[in-house]
Amino acid sequence: MMTCQISFRYLSTTVQMYHAQAVRSMSNVHSTTIHTVQQVLIQGTTSLIALHVACKATVYKLLQSRKGVTYVKQNLSQKELLARATMKYAGNIFQAEDYLASRGITKEVARVARYGVVVEPEVGHEAFIGRLSIPYITKTGVVDLRFRSLNPAVEPKYMGITGQETKMYNVLDIERAGDWIGVCEGELDTITLSVCVGIPCIGVPGANSWKKHYTRLLADFERVFVFADGDQPGTEFARSLARELPVTIVQLPDGEDVNSAYVKYGSDYIRDKAGLNEV
Repeated sequence: MMTCQISFRYLSTTVQMYHAQAVRSMSNVHSTTIHTVQQVLIQGTTSLIALHVACKATVYKLLQSRKGVTYVKQNLSQKELLARATMKYAGNIFQAEDYLASRGITKEVARVARYGVVVEPEVGHEAFIGRLSIPYITKTGVVDLRFRSLNPAVEPKYMGITGQETKMYNVLDIERAGDWIGVCEGELDTITLSVCVGIPCIGVPGANSWKKHYTRLLADFERVFVFADGDQPGTEFARSLARELPVTIVQLPDGEDVNSAYVKYGSDYIRDKAGLNEV
């Protein structure tokens, strides 16, 4: 409503200003012509008033309708839930120390990624108790949460919030990166490259999670390194990206992904595979 009011006042003032200028500049013009111009300007102002009233009425109806109020409340509560849940779960990250250490991820790295463990779940998160919480963070804050089993024997390994579409992970690295950036599968692999190895990287939850508009986000980089897992889906994922934009495929050994290669061979090995130790 405030936007409607401001727009109307601005436009109304502008019309009045041009009205006065027009009258002054046409002082030597025939009175019939001046009258015609004045009538047009008056009609324009009347139309603006009608637009302003219609705008106010539309906003008022939306806010008064149950659907409108519910829509606003759902969006606000979801955003608040994600932020609150991320902060709460992060306080339990010590419960995942052993698991994360086995993946080469220190407490400091976990804090940077704002990982946590679900102990006392928020409403709707009851199914994720005991799981590692992985927030998807953008400039606007936390936009999604995924949950990883800390027990290798428990399936499924990953779970997500019902109704949420898959998103690109670690998108803030797009702005932090320089001339090149990495792409890989999996959140833990992405954070391994980004924080542990020092290669700016974005990721997707799985090989089939890439969306067409992601390609446009990477189009301006001079080089895009795709770290392909050492299995058929990983190879196919890298090849599918190569059909959409120029990429450098970094093929990992059979049975290895970024995180396992980092744990076994270290960061220099991965940088060497990408030819980045020479940069």
